[in-house]
Amino acid sequence: MGSALRLRTDYVGDDLRKAARLSKDAAQTRRLLALAQIYDGATRGEAARVGGVTVQIVRDWVERFNAQGPEGLLNVKAPGKRPKLNDDQRQELRRLVEKGPIPAIHGVVRWRLKDLARLIFEDYRISLDESTVGRELKAMGFAKLSARPRHYAQNELAVEDFKKGFPEEISAISKSLAPGTEIELWWQDEARIGQKNKMTRRWAQRGTRPSAPHDQRTLWTYIFGAICPKKGKGAGIVMPWCDTEAMNAHLQEISREVDHGAHAVLILDQAGWHSSPKLIVPANITLLFLPPRSPELNPVENVWQFLRDNWLSNRVFTSYDDIVHHCCAAWNKLVDQPWKIMSIGLRDWAHRF
Repeated sequence: MGSALRLRTDYVGDDLRKAARLSKDAAQTRRLLALAQIYDGATRGEAARVGGVTVQIVRDWVERFNAQGPEGLLNVKAPGKRPKLNDDQRQELRRLVEKGPIPAIHGVVRWRLKDLARLIFEDYRISLDESTVGRELKAMGFAKLSARPRHYAQNELAVEDFKKGFPEEISAISKSLAPGTEIELWWQDEARIGQKNKMTRRWAQRGTRPSAPHDQRTLWTYIFGAICPKKGKGAGIVMPWCDTEAMNAHLQEISREVDHGAHAVLILDQAGWHSSPKLIVPANITLLFLPPRSPELNPVENVWQFLRDNWLSNRVFTSYDDIVHHCCAAWNKLVDQPWKIMSIGLRDWAHRF
């Protein structure tokens, strides 16, 4: 047995009893009361009986207390097994996943866990199973997500320039209006809904493949939708065609939803019926066009996904009127939930400048 250890001299028994009263950890309280006995002149054996442990464990408590004070008597989680990947290797794995595979080099078009495990072994001679690689990716914030289609000819610089120049565009429009006029930011888009419908994901037993009805007929209609995310407002109509006449009707609907005395900046893509010389733009609306091939800048795209996923997909529409009825019902449900419009539509680059 080693030589006896002396307790640190900057505490007395009453200090430890006071700390024990304030402690919310039962194990720490028991250890503090046991060591308080030693400060009061009790032997290590008597302190061990108070703590309900052996003299050797009391010695361990003394060492922890002398090193860290009362905090040293708290139970701490064991560090566990040392991870196989170090920080530099994790960062390299992060860069690899974010960049994605090169099909001609890696032989795959998307990373699978088995591919990453193989590359880790080839680069570092570290053997990891697929579940361990999955845990590493989740710990770094990765999840398996569906990719959004992007036009192959999109000019990414134009997208970034639009975001950077957006505050100046809004400021220029504001200066052209009467002083003090409130600006409302609106986004507009159209979605085709028809009998040849989409099927969404659904809960099912693992290993099975659920079925859903899928119509092959070709009747359809269009929802013209616009949202003002900051105020949770929406304006929509259902039309049989996408043309200038339908767009004029939608502009009138949006104009009616703009607050009295406010002016709407309507942000939309460059479809032909959005820029037709026959378009009649109400006095309380200014059109602002998005860069070509950049639908990800328009939050109404996310609105369409929400409507389809929750109310419009996995259906068989019996007639054109049935399609119109469900489109109107879905849009009205959305408009009745302004918080949902805010959640889907607010964008930092547009609303926080």
